[in-house]
Amino acid sequence: MDLSTKSALSKVPEVTLLFWVIKIAATTLGETGGDAVSMSMHLGYLIGTGIFSVVFLAAVFAQIRAKLFHPFLYWTTIIATTTVGTTLADFADRSLGIGYAGGSTLLSALLIGSLFIWYRTLGSVSVNTVSSPKAEMFYWVTIMFSQTLGTALGDWTADTAGLGYTGAALVFGALLALVAAAYFWTKISRTLLFWAAFVLTRPLGAVVGDFLDKPLNAGGLALSRYSASAALLAFIVICMLLFKQRAARSPH
Repeated sequence: MDLSTKSALSKVPEVTLLFWVIKIAATTLGETGGDAVSMSMHLGYLIGTGIFSVVFLAAVFAQIRAKLFHPFLYWTTIIATTTVGTTLADFADRSLGIGYAGGSTLLSALLIGSLFIWYRTLGSVSVNTVSSPKAEMFYWVTIMFSQTLGTALGDWTADTAGLGYTGAALVFGALLALVAAAYFWTKISRTLLFWAAFVLTRPLGAVVGDFLDKPLNAGGLALSRYSASAALLAFIVICMLLFKQRAARSPH
């Protein structure tokens, strides 16, 4: 690979079906893994958030320092955003008492604000342009907000709205299907559709994760958070080993 080819590559993966399969698995892992640390280990949401924040910052630092796209590093960083998003949303919703609706509203504003500032600063929020440290900073901050929002939105839909975990999963699955249909059969901005799908996969993963590990009397399967997290992590690793991922092509 020559220098001109390297410079044309983004630091994030090409958006394919494999990307979305791993993304949903990673967001589900974020829920079970976050709950394992904050609940099963009895560390609480604040300490759990502190632990995962350190992991998140270290992963983002390594990702930005990397010269090229590295699948294992990228997905490690994604998983870090989902775990910190889980504990942070739970801390805000439950420990601070702002509730799921309040948390979802606040995080929606932060997500929109992040995308707006990113667009005004660099002129694009397309993932294909994520090839500079500044773009990567915006990218990972935006993703962290989207993952945290997804946790609060998933909990609000399943609990407050009374749909339960399976009902909420069906709702978010249907919304993702609509986004996919818009991608194939409309001319709606691909960047807009990407971020819509990216946000929606998080609450889907959150409610699926809750369905796996919550008690039977709460509508879950009561599986071990540790074993569920290990199985999801193994699935992600196997996907990365069996299927090669390429970096997204930069338009520049």
